[in-house]
Amino acid sequence: MKPRLAASLAVIAAVLSLPAAVRADTPAPPRHPVPNSALAAGLDAVLRPGSAPAGANDWTCRPVATAPRPVVLVHGLGASMTSNWHTISPALANAGFCVFALTYGVAPGTPFPLDQIGGLEPIERSAAELSAFVEHVLATTGAAEVDLVGHSEGTVVSRYYLQALDGAARVHRLVSLTPLYRGTDLLALASVRALGTSLAPPLVQLVEGVVGTLCGSCPQMLTGSPFLDDLNAKGFPAGVAYTNVVTRYDQLVVPFTSGLEDAEGVDNVVLQDRCVLDLGEHVAVAFDPVATRAVIDALDPAAAIPPVCTFVLPFVGSLLPSA
Repeated sequence: MKPRLAASLAVIAAVLSLPAAVRADTPAPPRHPVPNSALAAGLDAVLRPGSAPAGANDWTCRPVATAPRPVVLVHGLGASMTSNWHTISPALANAGFCVFALTYGVAPGTPFPLDQIGGLEPIERSAAELSAFVEHVLATTGAAEVDLVGHSEGTVVSRYYLQALDGAARVHRLVSLTPLYRGTDLLALASVRALGTSLAPPLVQLVEGVVGTLCGSCPQMLTGSPFLDDLNAKGFPAGVAYTNVVTRYDQLVVPFTSGLEDAEGVDNVVLQDRCVLDLGEHVAVAFDPVATRAVIDALDPAAAIPPVCTFVLPFVGSLLPSA
């Protein structure tokens, strides 16, 4: 064997014997299946209650240059990290993000399985839980900031965290799915509340007190609640980028425009403007590949791609898994 050829083969053998972490600048992230189905999410919540969704809460994950901030997922009312992020968590992990999720708003001592129904505590308490979780994520990953992705009540919890608990200093971007920053008039409850307040304030206070013992956050999210009026009077904290993703078919946030903001530094996405085949309502948005793409694009605008229009069913999502 010629000396030059032998030397070349020796170099190749030495390179192949090195650990993968040395040979590759950035190892490819693990691939997770991405089911776009609320039915699959519900089944997972039953079979694995309290578990992190696929791709989330890998505490060894460290941000990389292409995804420099951890992403914290903040679920909606009555949900949990297991049920709410069955689609978006693995999709973000596959895109290279370090993903973390929590279940918040569960009263201490709540027995199983009721402890899997989150978001029932007053929003102030839930935001404090989010604050502690973000601090843990930052300390573990070494990152200076996180990005938040919230759904429904999770958008209000996140915004309160930014405003009242110094969260704006720790958050780069808030991506909100079906936000209700001006509250909801679901079943005309906010209108009835306003009328009752003008006619019989003690009765309204009594009803809200009873409701609040079961769901402390529910009265807070009605349009015109003192909580939301105070939140909106303070505006959106500066230094944070905002993306709001809404659906025209939202049956729980009434009107759906409650989450749209016309302000500097705020991007609004109406799903049906991107895809007329998207019939997803409030629940299905969390399992909607069009919405998931909007979230990924918001977190990494430089790598944004044209959305793929996919047929999405209300309450179900898409029955086709993402590639």
